[in-house]
Amino acid sequence: MAVEEVVRFGGGVVEPQLGNQLIAMNNLHHVDNLSPAALNSTPEALFKLRLQRDGVRVLTLTNMVAVNTQTNVSGGGRHARPRRAGDFSSSVTSGLAQGSGEYFTRLGIGTPAKYFYMVLDTGSDVAWIQCLPCQKCYTQADRVFDPAKSSTFSSVACGSPLCRRLDSSGCRNRKKCLYQVSYGDGSFTVGEFSTETLTFRRTRVKNVALGCGHDNEGLFIGAAGLLGLGRGKLSFPIQTGRRFGRKFSYCLVDRSASSKPSWIIFGQSSVSRNGVFTPLLTNPKLDTFYYVGLNGISVGGVRVPGITASLFRLDRNGIGGVIVDSGTSVTRLTQPAYIALRNAFRTGASNLKRAPDFSLFDTCFDLSGKTVVKVPMVVLHFTNADVSLPASNYLIPVDTDGRFCFAFAGTTSGLSIIGNIQQQGFRVVFDLESSRVGFSPRGCA
Repeated sequence: MAVEEVVRFGGGVVEPQLGNQLIAMNNLHHVDNLSPAALNSTPEALFKLRLQRDGVRVLTLTNMVAVNTQTNVSGGGRHARPRRAGDFSSSVTSGLAQGSGEYFTRLGIGTPAKYFYMVLDTGSDVAWIQCLPCQKCYTQADRVFDPAKSSTFSSVACGSPLCRRLDSSGCRNRKKCLYQVSYGDGSFTVGEFSTETLTFRRTRVKNVALGCGHDNEGLFIGAAGLLGLGRGKLSFPIQTGRRFGRKFSYCLVDRSASSKPSWIIFGQSSVSRNGVFTPLLTNPKLDTFYYVGLNGISVGGVRVPGITASLFRLDRNGIGGVIVDSGTSVTRLTQPAYIALRNAFRTGASNLKRAPDFSLFDTCFDLSGKTVVKVPMVVLHFTNADVSLPASNYLIPVDTDGRFCFAFAGTTSGLSIIGNIQQQGFRVVFDLESSRVGFSPRGCA
């Protein structure tokens, strides 16, 4: 078994090759490609912004868990009492993501299809888009969607089975179903619940439940809305389960090493044949997140002492656990696990010159002038699946001066999160039909 990984500065990824099965496929775009702040920013400044967004994202996810695991939440039960649209008054934070994810795709909405940038988010369920007329809409890259110009837009009736699936809903004039989604950080969307046709390249998907948001604050500047990819009953994978088998996968390409696009696939072709799979776990209090079992971590071919399954246990009250998330960049581990991992990596990389800390990273190295370095291999030991990370997934450049940092961080909350930096280059499969998550190395080919 290999105990070292080689960091090479450069590389490439080929396009995915697909069979003739029924699928929907789209390319993905990173928020840095759409943000006005990216135009005149240095790589170091952009990365600091990314980490700032990441902190908000982690806070959002941990707040979602906290709200759903409390027994005395306002309104009783698992979710806070919905508020009227007029009750909200917080402002949009210009240029920053408010905890909803890092990756976009361009989707056709309505008939005829009008195309919009939509956030893809495994940490939420309800799909929605900003709609005319706007009570309050933030700035987006495209014109705001006008449902009056779509022949397939249909309002959901108040009290209908589809309306009752919402956690927070209401009625307008006792006819139209209203929805509200809050993301745990103050961002929200409120509007009319509807069904609409979505278009992925040449694949049209009819009658998708979609929030038509008339009052929206705090999401991405640039995105028109969000496509929820969670495990909840209103998520896109669950809604389209009969057509796409409740399966999807994505590949997130390292943007610093390749100009090839990231992508997402829905359908049977999304399932890799050479991946390793770990069972999904269920949080009895929150059905959205993709929980998995993490039993340990190896560094340099040796299990790190002190990192055991007990540090990542999901208890029956919904506290703790490990989730795989598309919108978090840096993997967060419970503080004891992170400290043990960091110390083991520092020992294994003691031959490398240390560099000053960077933002939340406390283990950085000066690799200026080098083209190849050897570092200890890091392996994540999930239940039934050992995932060996390429060195570029945990030792990453943070500036143009040759400073590389160990891309893990600790968290004081009980929730650990496998972030998208660690997922880069893998085909990550979310197979809800078989209740499992898969990782296929070099799966972007």
